[in-house]
Amino acid sequence: MQEIINYLVQTIGQMGYLGIFLLMLLESSFFPFPSEVVMIPAGYLAFKGDMSVYMVLFSGILGSLAGAWLNYILALKFGRKFLQKIISEEKIKKLDDFFRTHGHISTFTGRLIPGIRQYISFPAGLAQMDGILFSIYTILGAGIWAIVLTFLGYFIGDNQQLIHQYLQEITVGIFISILLLSGMYYRKIKWAHK
Repeated sequence: MQEIINYLVQTIGQMGYLGIFLLMLLESSFFPFPSEVVMIPAGYLAFKGDMSVYMVLFSGILGSLAGAWLNYILALKFGRKFLQKIISEEKIKKLDDFFRTHGHISTFTGRLIPGIRQYISFPAGLAQMDGILFSIYTILGAGIWAIVLTFLGYFIGDNQQLIHQYLQEITVGIFISILLLSGMYYRKIKWAHK
């Protein structure tokens, strides 16, 4: 793992902000590529003074948004035809209705959950979620995650054991926060319908 991280630090250092953008675009699309191995080394390079922390974050968030839009467009263009072959029109309509009502909170929270963050753009594209809202909530969710990872690299540097420990704790903390936020959102929706 250390060799991979060293290679990525070197690659990001050579490609600069474009490298961060491209790798985060991959991470945000349907390629299984973890953002941790991009943003943490980039944060470390910012700590060393080789990169600007602001440009690292800007490049990472912009790359995440571009990858999310790639998935969104793929789902918009091809997803419905594919879904119609495997599930009923009634279920597709329920998905559309759900995303029209709850797409913003789903996109935001989905961007913070490992294993879901890459794929939350597909249902948004299928349901033709408003592009501006999709972008805003993608940027908010991706931004929080990028900030967490960048500052882990910035403040902890290349101490892999400590990074792994903090990353697990932060992931659990974010997951609990999402559950609380979802619970509050659900209660708000229930009260609105009374």
